Amino acid sequence: MTALRAEKLTRTFSSSAGDVHACVDIDIEVHPGELVVVRGASGAGKTTLLNLLGVLDRPTSGRVWIGDVEATSLDEEALARLRREQLGFVFQSFGLIPVLSAAENVELPLRIARTAPAERDERVAEALRLVGLADHAAQRPGELSGGQQQRVGIARAIVARPQVLIADEPTGQLDSRTAATVMDLIGELVHTQGIAAVVSTHDPLLVQRADRVIELHDGRITSESTGAAASASDPAADDPSAPVAGPEVSRDGEGAASAFEPAPADPDRPRTRAEARAQRPAP
Repeated sequence: MTALRAEKLTRTFSSSAGDVHACVDIDIEVHPGELVVVRGASGAGKTTLLNLLGVLDRPTSGRVWIGDVEATSLDEEALARLRREQLGFVFQSFGLIPVLSAAENVELPLRIARTAPAERDERVAEALRLVGLADHAAQRPGELSGGQQQRVGIARAIVARPQVLIADEPTGQLDSRTAATVMDLIGELVHTQGIAAVVSTHDPLLVQRADRVIELHDGRITSESTGAAASASDPAADDPSAPVAGPEVSRDGEGAASAFEPAPADPDRPRTRAEARAQRPAP
């Protein structure tokens, strides 16, 4: 069974400087319980591809199937229903509503779907338990760390029990240790809940957790491999001196992330990829 399939997917944007071919003739299949990582340099077309696979954007040509439904043939109303019922999205910027609690943020997709209150409460509690935040249900985003906020975002993405999870750079705003924990969580949910997931990242440490890795260059798939094989071919994955991602951005007095004020130095933060692996919790 295939949870997500794309055939000859092409997206072209027109500009005064000429056409930009963001994705070209992409074929892809993702199965339930499979974690597929898409990686490539900035501008390679990763976000465009994920938007197409998540039917947030329509292709210039080509088709996308979610399960046995050809999504690219649906009208906007049917597409919205399909996204609501069969797709979950995780965003780099978390996408949480600041005035709502963690539970209320997770609950939003079920409210939109008009799920019965009793079932809604049960699903929200289950989703927060799965991401390890059962004791933080009443806290607002500003009271949570970056890693906890992203876990709330993941809980919101899975609360409707989707077939497919789309995550665009879900660890891009996290430090290396937190990023590894979040990626482990996504992998565990994919394999235990039978979700088909497509995740974009450029971090070789996260690529190791993939079942399959797709390399994207100038909007084209240039290679596919298993996560372990892709990591072995990337010198940065095993280079002890390679730098890891920096710390999370600091928080201002109101608890909101501030990208303009440097975070205080963290003596416990790993300085190299080797240190990051050594400090990663055992599975």
